[in-house]
Amino acid sequence: MIALPPELLPQLGGGLWHLFAVFLRVSALVSLLPAFGERSIPTRVKLAIAVAFTLVVSPAAPSPEGGTGLLPLVRLIGTEILVGMILGLGLRLFVLALQTAGSIAAQAASLSQILGGAAADPVPAMGYMLTLAGLTLAVLLGLHVRVAEFLIHSYMLFPLGTAPAASDLSHWGVRNVAQSFALAFSLAMPFVIASLIYNLALGVINRAMPQLMVAFVGAPAITFAGLFLLFAGTPLILSVWSDALFAFIANPLGATR
Repeated sequence: MIALPPELLPQLGGGLWHLFAVFLRVSALVSLLPAFGERSIPTRVKLAIAVAFTLVVSPAAPSPEGGTGLLPLVRLIGTEILVGMILGLGLRLFVLALQTAGSIAAQAASLSQILGGAAADPVPAMGYMLTLAGLTLAVLLGLHVRVAEFLIHSYMLFPLGTAPAASDLSHWGVRNVAQSFALAFSLAMPFVIASLIYNLALGVINRAMPQLMVAFVGAPAITFAGLFLLFAGTPLILSVWSDALFAFIANPLGATR
C-alpha cells in the first residue's frame, strides 16, 4: 500500500471541497438547462453532464472560503443551489418562450389540438416542433461551450457562498418573465396577424353572403396559411430566439430580448 505524504492530504481535501462547491451550482443549473436538463433525459445522464461541467468550470472558479463547520456548510450548499437554480430558470424561460409562441401560433391557425400530447409537456404540435428545433439549433451553435463560459462568468456576478439580494432577485425575475412572454408573442406575431386578417375577411364575406357557409370554406385556408407560415418563418423565428438566448448567456443581468 502506497502511503501519501502528510502535506498532500490537506491539498487533496481542499481540492475535493472546491469540486463539491462548484458541483452544487453546476448540478442545480444542469437540472434546468435547455436540451441537457429536459425531463426526457435520464437522471444518470444529467449527473454525468453535471460532473463534466464541474471538471471544466472548477479550474476557473474561486476556492470556497470560510469555516468548515456545520453552519458554513449549510449556508454554502443553500446559496450555491439557489444561484444555480436562478441561472437555470433564466435559461429555462427561453424554452417556455418557444412553447408559448407555438401555442399562440397553433391557436391562431386552428391547429392547437393536433398532436397536443407528443411532448413531455402538453403543448401543441407547433410548440413541440419549435421547441425541438430551437434546442437542436442551440446545441449545434455550441450551447455547451456557452454554458461553460456562463458558469465561469457567474462567479463574478454571484461570488461563491454569497446569496443575491432579495430585492434585486425579484426585479430580475419579474423583468425576465415579462421579457420571456414578450419574446413569445413577438415570435408568434405573423400567425396572429394572419389570423386577424382571416377573421376580418371571413366576417366581410359572411356579411355579404349570409347563405354561404364561410367557416367550412375558410377553415382549410387558415390551416394552410398557418402551415405555410411555419415553413417559411421558422428559420427567422429560430434565428431571433437563438440570438436572444446567447445575448442572455453573455449578459444575464442586462440582456434585452
